[in-house]
Amino acid sequence: MKNTFTASLLALAALLSCGGALAQSSSKTATKAKPKTAPPASATSDVLRYVNPNIGTAHSRWFFYTPAAVPYGMAKLAPSTNGHYGNASGWEAVGYDTRQNSIEGFVHFHEWQVGGVSFMPTTGELRVKPGDLEGPNTGYRSRFDRKNQVAEPGYYKVRLDDYSITAELTATKRVGFHRYTFPQSEQAHILLDIGNKQGESSEVTDASIRMLDATHFEGFVSTYPKYVQNYDPQGKVNMYFFGEISRGPASVGAFTAAGVQPTASFAQGKGAGLVLNYKTAKNDKVELKVGLSYTSTANAKANLQAEAATLTFDQARTQAQATWRRELGKLAVEGPDEASKTKFYTGLFHALLGRGIASDVNGAYPRHGGQVGQLPKPVAGQLKPEFINTDAIWGGYWNLTQLWALSYPEWYGSFVNTQLQVYKDRGWFGDGLANSQYVSGVGTNMVGLAVAAAYQVGIRNYDVNLAYEAVRANELNWRNRAFGSGKMDTKAFVERGYVPFRDEYKEYKGEWFKTDSTGAYFANSHTLEYSFSAFAAAQLAKSLNKPADYAQLLKLSNGWKQIYNPQTTLMQPKLADGSFAPKFDPSEPWRGFQEGNALQYTFFVPQNPAGLVAAIGKARFNSRLDSIFTVSEKNGFGGGKEIDAFAGIKSIYNHGNQPNLHISWLFNFSGQPWLTQKWTRRICDEFYGTEPIHGYGYGQDEDQGQLGSWYVITALGLFDVKGFTDARPIVQLSSPVFRRATIALAGQKKLVIEAPAASKTNCYIQSAQFNGKPLANCWLYRDELMQGGKLAFVMGPQPNKAWGTKVPPPSAQ
Repeated sequence: MKNTFTASLLALAALLSCGGALAQSSSKTATKAKPKTAPPASATSDVLRYVNPNIGTAHSRWFFYTPAAVPYGMAKLAPSTNGHYGNASGWEAVGYDTRQNSIEGFVHFHEWQVGGVSFMPTTGELRVKPGDLEGPNTGYRSRFDRKNQVAEPGYYKVRLDDYSITAELTATKRVGFHRYTFPQSEQAHILLDIGNKQGESSEVTDASIRMLDATHFEGFVSTYPKYVQNYDPQGKVNMYFFGEISRGPASVGAFTAAGVQPTASFAQGKGAGLVLNYKTAKNDKVELKVGLSYTSTANAKANLQAEAATLTFDQARTQAQATWRRELGKLAVEGPDEASKTKFYTGLFHALLGRGIASDVNGAYPRHGGQVGQLPKPVAGQLKPEFINTDAIWGGYWNLTQLWALSYPEWYGSFVNTQLQVYKDRGWFGDGLANSQYVSGVGTNMVGLAVAAAYQVGIRNYDVNLAYEAVRANELNWRNRAFGSGKMDTKAFVERGYVPFRDEYKEYKGEWFKTDSTGAYFANSHTLEYSFSAFAAAQLAKSLNKPADYAQLLKLSNGWKQIYNPQTTLMQPKLADGSFAPKFDPSEPWRGFQEGNALQYTFFVPQNPAGLVAAIGKARFNSRLDSIFTVSEKNGFGGGKEIDAFAGIKSIYNHGNQPNLHISWLFNFSGQPWLTQKWTRRICDEFYGTEPIHGYGYGQDEDQGQLGSWYVITALGLFDVKGFTDARPIVQLSSPVFRRATIALAGQKKLVIEAPAASKTNCYIQSAQFNGKPLANCWLYRDELMQGGKLAFVMGPQPNKAWGTKVPPPSAQ
């Protein structure tokens, strides 16, 4: 890492040291073009045409590309171009990549740290290894042409060129459907390759598959993923399946890593699989239904019987796409900007796809170490929760949870109930979960904040007392804390009010980025995160009339002040003796800050923006933040065109990662809401794309619906910097992308947002009304907004610097 700034950062350094003048962006004069007319994406048109699953498929993660699935489904079917390679880090891009042109199979399970059960139809000489990516002839993989590929919500189709086979996929919640159309062949095969690693699964530790009769099979796969190894060594991930074939094979063979058994109908161990052999006439079709489960083959069979006993492939596709139309249609947007509609609905698609159910139709769910639990029966009149698998909620309070609270409360309730079930089973929340195994992606834990916010927005289909107990424990308890639950430096934070920085913990006795009760290498980002989550817990304590806890937690929420250096006006790593760490480079990533740097993280005080503005000084705050966006726009608000998940980690702003996702909204708190309007619109227009390469930045991490959700709520002009953690949550307002949006709100009410003149040029709010009354502020209390009605904006090409400035959003409650 260089210890010097780039030319752009030198200019910024001057602002940091002396305040500087407000940077002026060189905005080009927009030329007016006649807008194309198009029907609204509403109930009168097919919203599915605005979803393009191929966007962002260069360098995307394992769970990103799963078109043949329903919202939050367990069965997430997709083609794989490189899944059997896995990846050494356990999380990097793997699975389907738009830059690769051969398919090695169609995989059923796609979750964070969960992958397995691949099927592949072939013809000709039998091969039981997928082969090399760069040499398709070395195995059973097949070349394909993307002009012969169809990817839609709930459906996938492709022609496998090497075999002249057309493969189609669809799904219900827990059942995957395949339909293979063969050419004439004396040697047609369907490989059920279940014993090899897939995506993030790491190596298979055990596997078994057997034919039960001429048309049914069952089996399981057990894996030991990288993050289970790291965070929950006694855990494992099991996947079970029960399959039904529309046509019995002429013969069956088996294979393992040791070789092929041409007459066997059972295989076990690494590399296990079966081959179904057929003689086919031209256009012969073979269909498969595959019930899935994380608990047992019996429950996989029960899931199939409950969801798909009499369902045909075409019926399943129709049903899946009807589900997508219903769920996507809860947010109906209108206007002439077709590209923005594609960004909006593709982002919403990923938001609704990202986390997947892990419980069965009978309520069974996977517990730690391969055990099985039973969910309690839902309370009459309450939303029925499911147990889900989930990546970390780190940053999700600025996107996913706000979207869930707006129109999809059942999934917020399922997230909370899952975490409370894990708390009952294991004693701690888990920031990331794979079948109840702790798989924290970041080593912290922001679940308590998300649970507290759920209560504040009225999602309460759980034991509230248990929820408070768990939230409080997540913030204050450290004794016997499970390593996989994260926050191993809680003791230091609670006792000192900040986490001491330990430079030697970058790599300490073979452990990278160590955290313990004395401090952490990521001390500053931890201090900022824990301060925010302490605020959320404090507000929950206040709501539940627990004054002593409220006082303690509210004091901890000011931990950010201890690492703020007034000399540099930045957050700076602080040692245990109270001094600031030497050799401080604000642009250096990782040192003190997880996946970011001081320039990015200094704005991480969402619980008290007014306090941060006062500490820096309002003029300097606005000047610096506006300059940051002016400079970062030249790199697309991220890492430019570098294709990498961490492409923007050295930047002064990085929209491709969680720590920055709120800061374009901070101008609402600093008296210049027109800059929030300007920059949120620019990010929507420029960071987000509609291409396989340029989708969510360039190869950056969409993160199970997080970046997609951010686009959706920002395009609506609705956001809360504090993630609904206030005792009475608020919603801040910005420039709507669309001329009209109709939102089916949680609670069966409707909100219409109208901005008839909205466009890329007319991105500034001139005035607003809510339900016919003038709205002078750039915010509303959320409970008022959720009553529904009409929010109307008059938009223009120049900022109205008076609108929204009279009463700033409440900053500390």
